[in-house]
Amino acid sequence: MKFPRTYSLQEIAALLNVEFIGDPDFPVLGMNEIHVVEPGDIVFVDHPKYYQKALDSAATIVLINKKVDPPENKALLISDDPFRDFNALTRHFKPFKQADTSIATTASIGQNTILQPNVFIGNNVTIGAHCTIHPNVTIYDDCIIGNHVTIHAGTVLGADAFYYKSRPEGFDKLISGGRVVIEDNVDIGAGCTIDRGVTGDTRIKEGSKLDNQIQVGHDTVIGKKCLIASQCGIAGCVVVEDEVTLWGQVGVTSGITIGKKAVVLAQTGISKSIEGGKTYFGSPVEEAREKLKQLAHVKRIPDMLQKLKNI
Repeated sequence: MKFPRTYSLQEIAALLNVEFIGDPDFPVLGMNEIHVVEPGDIVFVDHPKYYQKALDSAATIVLINKKVDPPENKALLISDDPFRDFNALTRHFKPFKQADTSIATTASIGQNTILQPNVFIGNNVTIGAHCTIHPNVTIYDDCIIGNHVTIHAGTVLGADAFYYKSRPEGFDKLISGGRVVIEDNVDIGAGCTIDRGVTGDTRIKEGSKLDNQIQVGHDTVIGKKCLIASQCGIAGCVVVEDEVTLWGQVGVTSGITIGKKAVVLAQTGISKSIEGGKTYFGSPVEEAREKLKQLAHVKRIPDMLQKLKNI
């Protein structure tokens, strides 16, 4: 998420009422999660396990709960609760705007795009030309949809990330200020849910096709010309490279990469990154041929046990 103008380190510290380490005029351009940070961004960290990763990241401002020496050409914001203060920045720069109409006046709808009854289009949504949006589709604020896109009934684009911090009093939500971006020639089936990024974009690239009842988590990127079958669940921060096929009920854990042209057979559980150009099956995931051999061997166990008894 980029800010509307360049802020100084001192301005951001004053906004949060926190101490800072660095040049008061150090430029602050935006805020992002660690996997998408760029120079000028704020990243937050609140656990010693991840201090060094945050300090070494591309972010040049680190919102942290411990005084440390900042790396060269970087600055610190010292907070007793970085999670809380990261949320405070999101609320300030991306405040929630209540809708007062089913199609926001700030939305942009392209030529020859069809909106069926009961579609909701939020603030600052952009929809390209020659799209068809079927009944009861909900498109939250700031989503961007390209040309020749079809979205079937009941799908929701831009709901909040499933991202919580456990506290003694309960779960504290990390507020989502990112977007969903759907590129050209994408088809999305009925009853799909595609969550917005926390600070960046959840993106489905050109030519990909999604079946019904698919969940795509926050900040996930689905590549070009992918096929994803019904009831797949893809967690946040996943990279699905181009021309991947996921068959029905595949589950994908967060933060992993599925390589280009991988094929994943139905009901597979993907708990680690996998290479492209291969076919996979099972949970834990393995190359399909090897996994099917293992299952064939398992089926032979009763006969082997019977033979042992007869010895």
